[in-house]
Amino acid sequence: MADPSTHEKASAGRILVGKSDKYEYLTLRMGNRHGLIAGATGTGKTVTLQLLAEGFSQAGTSVFAADIKGDLAGLAMPGEGKPALVNRAAEIGIPYTPDRFPVVYWDLLAEQGHPIRATISDMGPLLLARLLDLNEVQEGVLNIAFKLSDEQGLLLLDLKDLRALLQHIGDNAAQFRQYGNIAPATIGAIQRQLLVLENQGATQFFGEPALDIHDFMQTDRDGRGRINILAADKLMRSPRLYATFLLWMLSELFEQLPEIGDPDQPKLVFFFDEAHLLFDNAPKSLLTAIEQVVRLIRSKGVGVYFVTQNPADIPDTVLGQLGNRAQHALRAFTPRDQKAVKVAASTFRQNPTLDTETVITQLGVGEALVSMLDEKAMPEMVARTLIAPPAARVGPVTPQERAEIIQASPVLGKYDTAIDRDSAFEILQGRVNERMGQAAAPESRPKWGQYGTQPNTSANPPTSEESGWLGGLGQVVGGLFTRKPGSKALSPGEIAVRSAVQSAARSAGTQIAHAIVRNIFGSLSK
Repeated sequence: MADPSTHEKASAGRILVGKSDKYEYLTLRMGNRHGLIAGATGTGKTVTLQLLAEGFSQAGTSVFAADIKGDLAGLAMPGEGKPALVNRAAEIGIPYTPDRFPVVYWDLLAEQGHPIRATISDMGPLLLARLLDLNEVQEGVLNIAFKLSDEQGLLLLDLKDLRALLQHIGDNAAQFRQYGNIAPATIGAIQRQLLVLENQGATQFFGEPALDIHDFMQTDRDGRGRINILAADKLMRSPRLYATFLLWMLSELFEQLPEIGDPDQPKLVFFFDEAHLLFDNAPKSLLTAIEQVVRLIRSKGVGVYFVTQNPADIPDTVLGQLGNRAQHALRAFTPRDQKAVKVAASTFRQNPTLDTETVITQLGVGEALVSMLDEKAMPEMVARTLIAPPAARVGPVTPQERAEIIQASPVLGKYDTAIDRDSAFEILQGRVNERMGQAAAPESRPKWGQYGTQPNTSANPPTSEESGWLGGLGQVVGGLFTRKPGSKALSPGEIAVRSAVQSAARSAGTQIAHAIVRNIFGSLSK
């Protein structure tokens, strides 16, 4: 058995992955050079993912991971010392010490964690067209809708806003001939696809308060990076929504984070499970954009780790950028499987003492072929490695345990209450009422406290009463944003109000910027 002190002395600035004829590490400085965890079902991919997530968190790097089967939720609870894990630690030559990690649960469906929301405007026309599975003509009409939204100050926040704007375009197609012909059938087809999206649960996702991506990159009081876990067991019933959401997250990170070069360790590590869903039937322009974002986002301190059954699921242009690799067992029962084994073996830096192609089919559960980048960013020779056991629980949490973690969450109250403020739907509905001579009476207008600030457009200027209300709001917000020394922490209600105001300001203040950069994938693929 190896001397544990050898591991302790050598592990500074690195994450222990496992042991071959020596200890195998992932160097933190190379953590933003991306990675791959591959292998057949049941070979230990999720445990390897959990091990790396724990290592990054321990080093102070935040983590985001989708929990496809519910197993990653156990990161919030200490390990249970199962004999298989204790024996594996002893075989590797390290002590097994149970531990728990700072976890925040998220859920697009708002059932098993804090809701994650994005506005239609934030999503942008290219990703939304991908989500709706639109053809070229339909995508063109969608681009017209986004252009009119920018020109006329019609905020697109949720699905009803987009529906209303599409209906407005269809009813007034002659006014928009300069953009091309707009057929009623095309509008109808997009509307039907929106209905399909609603039936998949996307209504919960689109709206406000929109996610502040910086909430994913926090540490706890011990300096450990928070592990953000997205409940995806139900989300996987809508695989296109799942893949598009993660693409949107990558684009938001790319858009909002500053360039920092090559840091000593990543700011955030992003695990993309079931990665094949990202590339299935994707148009060439989107694949090109994904490749470029993966290549460029590392200089912003973000590492992207793809988790899939077979490396062949990932295009070669992306696969070539994944420097840190752990390949679990593959099965070779058919000619297609045998070809996949050869492809997987060929992606490693070969070890003259190891028949990689043969070993891939012989690996046991918990074993992997590992090749990480060294300090000079060169891949190390592949080695058959016994993966180290995670310190946290391997498996799900109970509903009561999940509820307790959510109640102790640092973002409790910030996203849990939806905000529905005046946007394209309300503005266009008001125009219809005015044309029909049925404008709503002043007392029937929605209270601003319910919806947030209203866009100050020429068609809808604020009244003097509303202006005074806004002035009072400024004082309230100032009080919320400034905490005096020794004052108590904000209540969930105060956090919700602050979040609503922040979301309103972010949408209004960045509308012009989004017209330039929200379509990040489209601009990169040109």
